[in-house]
Amino acid sequence: MRVLHCLLMVLLLCGPVAAQNMDVERSSTGGAQTLEDIMARQAGQKIDDSFRSGALGNPTQAKDIADQLGTLGGVSQSELWRAIRYNASDNSASGSGVVGNVMIQSGGMPWYEFREGPLRQYGGGLLLVTLMLLGVFYIARGRIRIDGGPAGSTITRFKAVERFGHWVLAGSFILLGITGLLTLFGRVILAPYFGKELNSTLLIASKWIHNNVSWAFMLALIMVFVMWVAHNIPNRTDWIWIKQGGGIFTKSHPPAKKFNFGQKIIFWGVIVLGASVSASGLSLTFPFEMPMFAKTFAILNNIGLPEALGFGTLATEMSPQEEMQFAQAWHAIVAFVMMAMIMAHIYIGTLGMEGAYDAMGSGEVDEEWARQHHSLWYEEVKAKQTNSQPAE
Repeated sequence: MRVLHCLLMVLLLCGPVAAQNMDVERSSTGGAQTLEDIMARQAGQKIDDSFRSGALGNPTQAKDIADQLGTLGGVSQSELWRAIRYNASDNSASGSGVVGNVMIQSGGMPWYEFREGPLRQYGGGLLLVTLMLLGVFYIARGRIRIDGGPAGSTITRFKAVERFGHWVLAGSFILLGITGLLTLFGRVILAPYFGKELNSTLLIASKWIHNNVSWAFMLALIMVFVMWVAHNIPNRTDWIWIKQGGGIFTKSHPPAKKFNFGQKIIFWGVIVLGASVSASGLSLTFPFEMPMFAKTFAILNNIGLPEALGFGTLATEMSPQEEMQFAQAWHAIVAFVMMAMIMAHIYIGTLGMEGAYDAMGSGEVDEEWARQHHSLWYEEVKAKQTNSQPAE
């Protein structure tokens, strides 16, 4: 009996697998799909779903009202919802606004899987790799010292208002980065070890801090742009800095004005990425009111960029929920890139270079440091000081 029972169980388990491998005439089943179809769709793969999108029922074949299923009018419940999914139905919801009228949207699962998978893996990996590379660079290069030692006299590098704008931008970004990471990784890092209650409390606090500190970040971003944009326009001197690798590897001191080419990269990276992350953040703060991606995708399609890169034609019709899913994904991607870039900036400004922190600490830097790293700017400042002195 036990042998027969085991054989019966094997047959029952193998039956669905055998049926799975059979070619199914979907039209005869009213648009039934196979397990492969379901798994491919969940994996975000493109499939030919015409067997479903076309199986919407036929009102002309409705049964008589007295017959079984006659009240359905030739369209079953599954066919009705299938028509709603493929936007082929005249039905409307009782909810007000464009959000309430969306009865089905298919972007939730791909967004969730991206957030739980690639976003965490590649985003977290980017930050870890950045830390490792900075550690390796420090071991190999060591701290960049002032050749011959400090001069002992100082020169004003940044005024108080400049330092204020920088530190508001830096402090708000650090808070935004920490609270954003807690929101993304809290469930997998904090909750299993410290409990769900602590994780919940931290996430509630993180959301409040993130939403409110973001305004300081955006204001400081504008402030920094206005103060320093004129000093960050590329010029011919930058090419010398590039050829010498900024003196980081060759220990040379290429000429530079107030900002060298490396600092200009940081500046424009912060401005461009900061503006982008701010725009997507505003879209998330005021959900469904600032859609960004459908129109952007339409512009990109007109240019032909997606097809040139092998992505085909991007979707230009999205539900409000899908717009928010794209905004959240883009917000996190840009934030990870910014965090990696700022980590390198913090390294150079603190541990990586002697005397660099003083520029934003007290605003006064050693004259020898200024002469070695920003010689053209140093000469301009000294010339102004000489011209401003009264003649004896």
